Amino acid sequence: MRPRSALTATVFLLPALLLLGALVVYPIGYSVQRSFFDKSGDSFAGFDNYVALFTDDAIRTALRNNLIWVVVAPTVATALGLIFAVLTERVRWGTAFKLVVFMPMAVSMLAAGIIFRLVYEQDPERGVANAVWVGVHDTFAESSSFPRARPLPVHPLKAAGGGAYETKAPVHAGTPALLPLVGVAPARMPKDARPARTPEATPTPTPTPGSAGGGNDGPVTGVAWLDFTPGGGGRPNTVDPREPGLKGLRIEAVKDGRVVARATAGADGAFRLPAAADGAVLRLPASNFREQYAGVSWLGPTLVTPAIIGSYVWMWAGFAMVLIAAGLAGLPRELLEAARVDGANEWQVFRRITVPLLAPVLGVVVVTLMINVLKVFDLVYVIAPGSALADANVLALQLYRSSFGTGADLGVGSAIAVLLLLLVLPVMGFNIRRMRRENRR
Repeated sequence: MRPRSALTATVFLLPALLLLGALVVYPIGYSVQRSFFDKSGDSFAGFDNYVALFTDDAIRTALRNNLIWVVVAPTVATALGLIFAVLTERVRWGTAFKLVVFMPMAVSMLAAGIIFRLVYEQDPERGVANAVWVGVHDTFAESSSFPRARPLPVHPLKAAGGGAYETKAPVHAGTPALLPLVGVAPARMPKDARPARTPEATPTPTPTPGSAGGGNDGPVTGVAWLDFTPGGGGRPNTVDPREPGLKGLRIEAVKDGRVVARATAGADGAFRLPAAADGAVLRLPASNFREQYAGVSWLGPTLVTPAIIGSYVWMWAGFAMVLIAAGLAGLPRELLEAARVDGANEWQVFRRITVPLLAPVLGVVVVTLMINVLKVFDLVYVIAPGSALADANVLALQLYRSSFGTGADLGVGSAIAVLLLLLVLPVMGFNIRRMRRENRR
C-alpha cells in the first residue's frame, strides 16, 4: 500500500478506532486490572477474587445455571425453529404463521419478562400457565368441594382422622341426620346452592306379626348445611332460614369399618340413604375438605430456571426459524426430489438430506444463541421473584449484584466480567473459523 493510501485509510479508520478503544479495549483492560485488587481497590489481592468464583455459593449457582442455559436454551430454540421452518414451507398460510412466531422478537426483554411474570402467577385466576394446568388437572382428578370446612365442638360431628369427619352417634331411619359445618368461604359455595331444608321425619314402619321385627326398612334422610347466618342471630345445630345447603357434599354410611351406602347432598343440602344405612355412622370423607389443586409453582426454587428458559425460547424461536427458513430456500431441490424418486420417505429426506445441508445454518443459529444466553440478565431479573432469585441466578445477574449496591465488591464483579469474556471468546473463535471456512469454499 502506498504511503498516501495508508494515511487516507488511517484518517478514515481513526474515529472508529478511538471509539473501539474507549468503549471496548479500555473497559476490558481496566476490568482485568481491577479483578486483581480487593474490594476497596487499594490492596493487591492476587487471584483471591478468582478463587471466590468457585467457592462462593451464589456464584457457583450462577455458573451451574449458565451451563443449563447454554445447553438447553439454544438447543430447544434451534429445534423449534427448524420444525417451524420445515412445516411452514409447504402450507399456504406459512408466511402468516412465521410472522406470528417472529413477532416476540419485537418485544423487549423487559416487556417479555413482565408478560411471563404474569403468565407464571401462582393464582390460576391470574396466571395463564396455572389456569391451563389446573383446568387439565381438574378434568381428570376430582376436586374438593369445601376446602377448610369443619364442624364446631357443639356440632354432632367429630374428627375421624385423615381429614375426615363422622357423626358422634349412629343414625337411624325416621330421624333426620344433621350435618352442620362452618368455615366455607362465600366464594367456595356452589352458585346454585339453595336455603337448607330439613327433610321431614319418615315414620318408622311397625313390624307385622310373624316378621323378623326389630329392624327398620325405611331410608335414612338428613341435611348438610352451612351452620352460619350472615349478620348473626342463628342457632347452632338448627337450620335457620338464611343458611344454605352444602350441595355436592359426599356422605358415606359406615358399619363395622365398611362403607354400606353413599349419598351426595342436593342443592338444599338434603340427602337420602337406603335402609342399609340404619344404625350406621355417617362419615364425611376427607376428599370433601382438602385444599383445591392450585397448580404448579413455576417460579419456585425448583422450576424457576426452566420457566425463564421457556420465556427465552418463546422470544428467540422466531429468530431461529427465520434464519433456517432462509437456508431452506437455498437448498438444491433436485437433491430432495432425487431422494424421493429413489424411494425415501419424508422423514428420511429430512434426516439424511435436509438437516446435513442445513448444518452450516444450524451452526450459525446455535452459536449466536449460545453467545446471547451467556449474557442473559434482564429476563432473570424481572421474572424471578425475590424468594427464588438466588436459585435463578446467572453470571450476568451476579455481575450486577456484585458490582452495585451497598455491599458491592468491584474486585469480584470484575473477575466475573473477565470470566464471562473468557467463556465467550472460544465460542466467538469457533464462529470466526467457521465463517472463514465458508468463505473459502
